[in-house]
Amino acid sequence: MSEIVAKSYYDVVIIGAGISGMTAAALLSRCGLSVCVLEKEPHAGGYLAGFRRKDFRFDSAIHWLNQCGEKGLVTKIFEFIGEDKPTLETLHRINRFKGASYDYLLTNNPDALRDQLIADFPHEKKGILRLFKAAKKITRSFDLYPNMFRTTETMSVFEKMKNGFRKLEFVRPIIRYIWYHGEAGFTKGLNLFFKDPNLHKVWSSEPDLLSVLLPIAWAYCSDYQLPPQGGSQVFIEWLEHVTNYYKNDLIFQVEAKEILLSDGVCKGVRFSKNNKDYEVKAGHVIAACDVERLYEKMLPTDQVPQQLKTNLKSAVLYSSAVAISIALDCPTESLGFQEELVLILADGVSRKDHDSGDPYKTAISIIPPSLRDKSLAPAGKGTLTIYSSAWIDYKNYWGTELDERGHFVRTDAYYKIKEEFAAIILDRIEERLDIDIRSHIEFMDIASPITHWRYSFNRNGSIMGARPGRANMEAKIAHHRTPIKNLILGGHWSDLGGGVPIAVKAATNASIFVLKEQKPAAFASFCKFADGRLNAQQAHASGHFEAYDNSWKQKPTPAEQMNLSKK
Repeated sequence: MSEIVAKSYYDVVIIGAGISGMTAAALLSRCGLSVCVLEKEPHAGGYLAGFRRKDFRFDSAIHWLNQCGEKGLVTKIFEFIGEDKPTLETLHRINRFKGASYDYLLTNNPDALRDQLIADFPHEKKGILRLFKAAKKITRSFDLYPNMFRTTETMSVFEKMKNGFRKLEFVRPIIRYIWYHGEAGFTKGLNLFFKDPNLHKVWSSEPDLLSVLLPIAWAYCSDYQLPPQGGSQVFIEWLEHVTNYYKNDLIFQVEAKEILLSDGVCKGVRFSKNNKDYEVKAGHVIAACDVERLYEKMLPTDQVPQQLKTNLKSAVLYSSAVAISIALDCPTESLGFQEELVLILADGVSRKDHDSGDPYKTAISIIPPSLRDKSLAPAGKGTLTIYSSAWIDYKNYWGTELDERGHFVRTDAYYKIKEEFAAIILDRIEERLDIDIRSHIEFMDIASPITHWRYSFNRNGSIMGARPGRANMEAKIAHHRTPIKNLILGGHWSDLGGGVPIAVKAATNASIFVLKEQKPAAFASFCKFADGRLNAQQAHASGHFEAYDNSWKQKPTPAEQMNLSKK
């Protein structure tokens, strides 16, 4: 025990206080376990932490949300944690595809987009109808998803058999389309429906055919949600409140340095704070952090098979991003924006170019947060968040230098390259949308892949981790069980894909592993809940979980506080 660590032993230590780490912390707290969370930043949240500048609040990661509706996976897990969870509203206007020669809008009435495409491409009517029909069939799979997310590693033989039938039903509407990816594969996939290259252009930045079908399917079942009022960091504020309610501990501004081992079994974590080392012992450790850093930096070389480390190094990752957060001196809607994400695509470039990180070619996403949520900006003002794919090796790693620890050091060149990149992106937006943004900018914050690396230590600053796909599946990139007993992966590296649903799913499965070993009765009840055999109220009535008073009260945003102070 020390002045930093409240206890000498915890049931679970969690490395990382992002959405995965905090979900696991709150869930395991509700299950009656003692928890300690270690976080390198001064606050919880990871990519959902957001930030404040003056009286503006910015989200730092969310483009959109799904599985957060009434029947969604995220809602299901959060309802188990507490009835006072943040509430979300449905996003009605979803994506606007804005090319040089086209302008289409996907809403939660996808038939409107279907009919507009038919009007513009009447010769492709049959194929367009088939595409939207195929997407609509996929919606049936989403009804199954919240009750089939549990990893088979925690299932009995009978449960695995039953789950196999569920998975077959889940993949049946999807499986024929999973093989169409890459430039040639995508074109071949869309040709199953229609062949007009001008119609293909609408989805010219998508990496695979499912990236066309799934958003339309989500739209059909209204499975697009806005972040909670106050921004995505409200999720974290709530989860932190729940964890604190059970008198569990969050320790900030620390660096996890070593997994403590005894006879090959995980026994805790050694971490540093203010250049001083500390140890905390635990029954289990959940690593909701970068998996390569875990295996390469925190464990002895001989503890992790070299093949696994090699596979991870060659994993196909999502790109990083440049994120431009803009405070405006006017309401965002006065510039012509509405609630949808606007996707600006460059004409005449390849699918690969749209994800290349070349500012002249990369796809650009524009989100109007303060239009969706007036609490994020002072009255009469607004915000825009702009994302474009980017890679960490752009212009010799953005003009940075490496220090003796291998960390990127930002230089004058770094700031100049960031500003040049953002200027090109703004030029493209203003030209394509025929608007003047620059004259309304109060201030602008630019995050690069270096920024994302600094906050997460994810390889290349990836903002979501490993992509779904055959190569990553065959290499077994996604995994919860590590080679070390009682050390579990619980962040987005333990599953393929990204976003809040995958992070919450990963955290929940990591928690199930812990319950199986430490609380068998709670494990049995929670598995029934996870599989849809009990609802949250019935699971809590089993007596295997701790009571919670649903006492969270959301704090006002900076803009709301400013308005209150004026009254």
